[in-house]
Amino acid sequence: MGNVYLTGAGPGDVELLTLKAHRVITEADVIIYDRLANPEILEMAKNGCEFVYVGKEDGRHTLPQDEINEVIYQNALKYENVVRLKGGDPFVFGRGGEEGAYLKERGVSFEIIPGITSAISVPAYAGIPVTHRGVAVSFRVVTGHESPKKKESQIPWENFKTNDTIIFLMGLHNLQKISSKLIEIGKPTDYPCAVISKGTTKEQQVVVGTLEDITQKAKDLPTPALIVVGEVVKLREQLEWFANS
Repeated sequence: MGNVYLTGAGPGDVELLTLKAHRVITEADVIIYDRLANPEILEMAKNGCEFVYVGKEDGRHTLPQDEINEVIYQNALKYENVVRLKGGDPFVFGRGGEEGAYLKERGVSFEIIPGITSAISVPAYAGIPVTHRGVAVSFRVVTGHESPKKKESQIPWENFKTNDTIIFLMGLHNLQKISSKLIEIGKPTDYPCAVISKGTTKEQQVVVGTLEDITQKAKDLPTPALIVVGEVVKLREQLEWFANS
């Protein structure tokens, strides 16, 4: 039975891939990859490596998660080195925990290789620090896409009344709902926020606005996109660097 490496591919810029991730990718017999992994990473694989695409997009999933778990397991029965390549980090809304638990139950050894999460790297490439002395001393990372099967939101909206920076992942299609909920709990309508599309890549686009107008301003941005809410967004005027690099 093979070894499975639940591997973070990072946020998009191929140079943000970790050295350990690069090593297991070059040694892989099969790579099971998702939509958010930069395709250039696959070019690092050795000749003869198999590729299995199991990408998910809003409303269009190649396979449901339980079937993806089984695909990983079946490949571990066939190959010595199996890389499950996931955008960002496997444990930050990557469902790596579910995949690891599935393998554990079936006696398959696995290793977690963390990736640089988009939650901090994408804002950084937009010139927005998630913390800054005198502005924000902490930050929250929140899913922007809850299952429609859930009758009630599991997001603790009432806890967002502080000045923490809030980062919503996978929330572009719910941007109006997110903005409305934050205003509902007491955030001012002119509270700063930004939407960053395809962050850390050459296609990166950044839109800055307020809770009141951000939905309209960001309506034409493509996914994947990340939402940053907080006073730190104003620092982009001083810290923007990537667009000029």
